[in-house]
Amino acid sequence: MSTKLTQMSQQIQTVQEYFRRGDAGEFPAELFAQDFQFYFPKYGVGDGAAAFMELAVGVMNAMVKRAAHHIDDLLFIEQGNYVAVEGTTEGADLEDVEWHGGRTRGGRFCSIFVFGRDGLIERMHVYLDPDRTGKHKEGFVWPGRLNDQW
Repeated sequence: MSTKLTQMSQQIQTVQEYFRRGDAGEFPAELFAQDFQFYFPKYGVGDGAAAFMELAVGVMNAMVKRAAHHIDDLLFIEQGNYVAVEGTTEGADLEDVEWHGGRTRGGRFCSIFVFGRDGLIERMHVYLDPDRTGKHKEGFVWPGRLNDQW
């Protein structure tokens, strides 16, 4: 029996590094093009590190006490200069209500990264439900599923 080992691409390694360092409270600016574009729910589209820091500070001051991505469980799909990543997070909001993606209502996400020819991230769009802890009950169309598998 032979085992085929696959080598992780530089683009996927860069995305993993972004999540690793972001979870540690850093913004790895050297991984991004200077004028990179990003999207985040409830924020919209922004450009560059200053706008991204505005987003990050706003999330941490108004919504999240702590959060971490389950980096070892991320699913990557890569095609050309695009990397799609699906994953889960865990954390707590400012009132210490916790979430754990896959076990609670919130915590699942998908992000799309686009890389330039220089290997830097030019675009990062994040798709998730910002109601990580499920407090917005009126947003649940199927209230009978509140205790089902997540």
